[in-house]
Order: sequence, then structure tokens, then C-alpha cells
Amino acid sequence: MSNTNRATTIIDDDQAVLDVIKAIYDAWAVNDANLFAALYLDDATVVQPGVHKKNNDDIRTSMATLFAGPLKGSTVVDAPQSVRYLGEDVAVVISEGGILMAGQTEPAAEGRVRATWVLAKRDGQWWVAAYHNSPAD
Repeated sequence: MSNTNRATTIIDDDQAVLDVIKAIYDAWAVNDANLFAALYLDDATVVQPGVHKKNNDDIRTSMATLFAGPLKGSTVVDAPQSVRYLGEDVAVVISEGGILMAGQTEPAAEGRVRATWVLAKRDGQWWVAAYHNSPAD
């Protein structure tokens, strides 16, 4: 592959990777746990302070509970900081953001997070393989 073709592929992949993350937050905005979890691989993991979700079913079940309860009506702001590749089929995204509870226009300072996303490309489609976040400060 020429350098020009590889550069075009990276730009296309960057957009496709970021589109997956956007789709996750679009699903969050309508509190749809099924749509949310559909963007994760079956064996995806999520690690957050005090939380370890071990597969897609864990992700779907926990998000359904959260969307019906404490996160009902919430949305997320997320700003990707970098995208890098560990080969042609693995991307790592670093982002910063936080949850906006109903009525908020900015996340509370203590709710801001820095996240690491690992995405894997399978049959031409990008999927979330792992997600981790921690407090931004």
C-alpha cells in the first residue's frame, strides 16, 4: 500500500472509529441499552472505578438498569484527544468528558473523566473491545 493510500485509509478509519463512539453516546442520549451494547464485541470489557463489566451482556444489563434509574434523562459530552493504531485492526482512543445529568449544561468537575477506548475491526466494521475511565483530575 502506498503512503498516500495508507494516509487515506487512516483518515477513513479515524472517522469510522470516532463514529462508533458517537453512536454509543447517541444511544445513551435516548437511554437505549440495547443499541448502546450492540456497539461492543460480545467479550468486551468495561472497567471504571468500582466496576468491571466482563462481556456484552453485563454491559447491556447494567446500562438498562442505569438508564431506568440514576442515569435516566442523562447525556454525555466526550471530546476525543487522540486516535492511534496498534496495527490495521486495533485502535486506541483517548477522550475526555463526563455525564450531563438532566438539566446540566456541563459535567460537574468531580464527574469529568479521562477514558481509554480500544476498538477492534472485524469484517470491515469497528467495535468497542474495551473501555476504561478514571477521574480526569
